[in-house]
Amino acid sequence: MPEEPPTPDSAPPQATASQITKSAGVIGAATMGSRVLGLVRDQVLAFLFGAGDQMDAYNIAFRIPNLVRDLFAEGAMSAAFVPTFTRTLTISGRASAWRLGNLVVNALLLATGAIVILGIVFASPLSRLFASAYAEVPGKLELTIFLSRVMFPFLMLVAVAAALMGMLNSLHRFFVPAMSPAMFNVGSIVCTIGLAPVMPLVGMPIILAPAIGVLVGGLLQMAIQWPALRREGYRYEPILDVRDEGLRRVLTLMGPGVVGLAAVQINLLVNSILATGEGTGAVSALSYAFRVMYMPIGIFGVSIATAVVPTLSRYAARHDAAGMRETISAGLRLMLMMNVPATVGLMALATPIVALIFEHGRFTASDTAATAAALACYAPGLVGYSAVKIAVPSFYAIHDSRTPVLVSVATVVLNIALNLALVHTMGFQGLALGTAISAVFNASILLWVLRSRLGGIDGRRIASSFARIGVASLAMGAAAWATDAAIGSWMPERTIAVLALRVAASIGVALAVLDVAARACGAEEFREARALLFARLRPVRRTS
Repeated sequence: MPEEPPTPDSAPPQATASQITKSAGVIGAATMGSRVLGLVRDQVLAFLFGAGDQMDAYNIAFRIPNLVRDLFAEGAMSAAFVPTFTRTLTISGRASAWRLGNLVVNALLLATGAIVILGIVFASPLSRLFASAYAEVPGKLELTIFLSRVMFPFLMLVAVAAALMGMLNSLHRFFVPAMSPAMFNVGSIVCTIGLAPVMPLVGMPIILAPAIGVLVGGLLQMAIQWPALRREGYRYEPILDVRDEGLRRVLTLMGPGVVGLAAVQINLLVNSILATGEGTGAVSALSYAFRVMYMPIGIFGVSIATAVVPTLSRYAARHDAAGMRETISAGLRLMLMMNVPATVGLMALATPIVALIFEHGRFTASDTAATAAALACYAPGLVGYSAVKIAVPSFYAIHDSRTPVLVSVATVVLNIALNLALVHTMGFQGLALGTAISAVFNASILLWVLRSRLGGIDGRRIASSFARIGVASLAMGAAAWATDAAIGSWMPERTIAVLALRVAASIGVALAVLDVAARACGAEEFREARALLFARLRPVRRTS
């Protein structure tokens, strides 16, 4: 029986590069605020705890719930729920879509609730599994176990927040969902600053303050999205029907979806485990470095993928392969335009950026050196991380959950092999480099297979864009490095004012060189992104 055609109000938009750029710009603006607040949160943690034992314990304790956060919020939920919800919305209308949304929310509450209970009960063996080396430092392993139990309920909160985000994104409401992680950071910052002085008074370690902030942030992440979804017509109902076709499709895809998108997160977990044996501060240095690199991933990678997935899902529901190819191509080219310069910039300016952000309070110059070294090794994987966020949902949109799973498993195996080899020659920096190489491998294989499944993804145009952007970015990186070196030799002081001048001047020169070089190389994506930026900045003229 042929499918009922979509209603006019749910007709899919055309997937032009310009429209994807505009949607990604909205998401990127919101995500920018969230990532800046995330860096402020990390600055607060670095100021209070540096890269010492308490921070190491916190990072390991938060690794598991944060892994699930990343998978649900930016991974499996986008890959499984958004295409299914969008298909239901397109074919059957909003009433059926709202019912599916409630079924998914309630299923997630039950599943994550069970995981939380198990996590609290088995926090001790889990912590010993991931950080057995902490037992060599008195009290460090016990602190890790305690913090794990405090933060495990975050799983339930982030699962529901991710479901709300998926529904809003399917309705092409991008700004509020993209802002929700900002509320997590606000909760974390306020609780850390407000509760840190109180903890010693009640006989608790100061590091408990940011752990409580994780739970408060999770609640706020849900709360900010609820009014927007209610305005769209959603009403929560405590219903659950495991026989529902839509729910079964989401759950069927989410299992493989988690595995298909898990490579980066599992690799980070492997890094944390191996880094626990590299001495005090190694886990924290890797964590701080990845947080800095995650800013461009969130702004340019996640925002572009979030803009692409709903339109991609609508084309897949209509079996429009040409529309899918153009959408994927436009998303990948825009992603390259943003992330290749970001990669080069992070490598060229790793030390002054880390020093400016973190080198205050208990965070020392040696902590800066360690974190900057890890950042420079993580950065080459930035393009890979971002491309995976576009490629994996593309497979689920065409109902292929097997390929991302197989590629993800192969990527994890490669990462473990690389890390075991590199950690012995490079120390913890080798863990970052192994993860970056694995991310590029993951993206390359996925795109190669996707190309054959869709009959092409405009590969020549993507390769041409990459070459042009790459040349322009190398020129930009050289200019940034030379500017920083010149100012550093002239003003060697490491005050905030000097570091801010070094970073601002270097980035300013770098952007100017990138503009000239991109124009000379004919990078059309740069022209489009630049035109959109100036259009947004240009004041609106009044009409009489």
